[in-house]
Amino acid sequence: MNDLVRQHTALSESDLEWLHLLVSEWQLLSDLSFADLVLWVPTLDGTRYVSVAQMRPNTGPTSYQDDMVGHLVPRGRRPLLDAALDEGRIVREGDPEWREEVPVRVESIPVRREGRVLGVIARNTNLLTVRTPSRLELTYLQSASDLAQMIAAGTFPFPGEAVDMDSSPRAGDGLIRLDADGIVQYASPNALSAYHRLGLAADLVGQHLGQITAELAPSRGPVDEALVKLASGYAPREAEVEGNGGVIQLRAIPLKPKGTRIGSLVLLRDVTELRRRERELITKDATIREIHHRVKNNLQTVAALLRLQARRMDSDRGREALNEAVRRVGSIAIVHETLSQNLDERVEFDEIADRVIAMVAEISPGKVTCRRNGRFGILDAEVATPLSMVLTEILQNALEHAFAQGETGTVEVTAVRGEPRADARLLITVKDDGRGLPEGFDPQRAGNLGLQIVRTLVEGELGGTFDMQPGAERGTKVVLDIPVRSQK
Repeated sequence: MNDLVRQHTALSESDLEWLHLLVSEWQLLSDLSFADLVLWVPTLDGTRYVSVAQMRPNTGPTSYQDDMVGHLVPRGRRPLLDAALDEGRIVREGDPEWREEVPVRVESIPVRREGRVLGVIARNTNLLTVRTPSRLELTYLQSASDLAQMIAAGTFPFPGEAVDMDSSPRAGDGLIRLDADGIVQYASPNALSAYHRLGLAADLVGQHLGQITAELAPSRGPVDEALVKLASGYAPREAEVEGNGGVIQLRAIPLKPKGTRIGSLVLLRDVTELRRRERELITKDATIREIHHRVKNNLQTVAALLRLQARRMDSDRGREALNEAVRRVGSIAIVHETLSQNLDERVEFDEIADRVIAMVAEISPGKVTCRRNGRFGILDAEVATPLSMVLTEILQNALEHAFAQGETGTVEVTAVRGEPRADARLLITVKDDGRGLPEGFDPQRAGNLGLQIVRTLVEGELGGTFDMQPGAERGTKVVLDIPVRSQK
């Protein structure tokens, strides 16, 4: 709609915003009218109309099988559009049109804003299935007529009350028609069922909806007065009412076809099951986070016990083995700590990598600088946990074996994430400028426990590849190639 309005018309940005507000609301008018709606706006030179938006009803058959948006029609071809635009009134004169052997009643509703007519809504009703209307259908049509008059007068939609039609109640969910005093004149079967869910035992017709709603909802002190006003339809508002184990969503629409409020429409939807599932998900998320938090605490306790044991070891080799175990447990604890702060089982691995690098750097025998380049991005927990251990082992191995006591050097971790797609891969390179690999060293056969852990996790659990090779000039380069599911 933005492109069509800016390309073909002289409407301002504020006028365009008004049309957007109208389009966000007009599904209601379409459903209440049992009719298709097409919004026509005069072009810049005034010789044609351009259709900028279209809506089909959920309550009846469509009159347009084709998409009308973008069509241009010369002025004079559709007299009802001309009359509505020039005279600023709703035009219903004329015989039904026949489209593909289907009779269609056409009406034109001017769209007014601040005294100016911006365009015209063509309301097209398929008459093929016309029959004697029920009380519900008569209420729909009367409410649609009131809303159409408000659009023509520039009092609907309500400024500043943009509605999310995906979550807001619709006419078919439940509809109540109130008079000017807030007394129920008509309640659809779905609306009555929703109030029965709240605990209402009687009929709604003849009752004051605001008072009934406040009685069914739990006592909330000062909020009751606001709830009474909302359910009475004095102002355009949305709210949820909970009582007797049920939850309904209300939306009040004051009806002012001639400038004075004659009553209100209240749309409502039973959202009991939806809210129940949301609460279950919240409880589940909280439980998962609590589990990760407790696992992290337990791992930190294990690491502390191993650290205490290491301090009491007489053997240097035994002490170092326990310290390595402390770092392995610590790398897993970092992942669980991060997961305990998220709502899903994914983590931003860059933060974890930085913490692992800082933790392992503490064992550096010399003045070795560790740094990270590139981004790992967001990873699933099933990838992040083994990868954190792999990174710990590789860094630990580089710091222990690449540099002598007091020697300076650099260890660089580089991550390159593939393009977002199903077969995306993560390429990780850990490069040092230390003494290099021993003569005849084979990383695929080396019996070092750390390298065995790396091979097992990378090839077995992560489904990737692992290679260790001499650096271009000096030192050692470790390359990991791991498949990862793309995450934004």
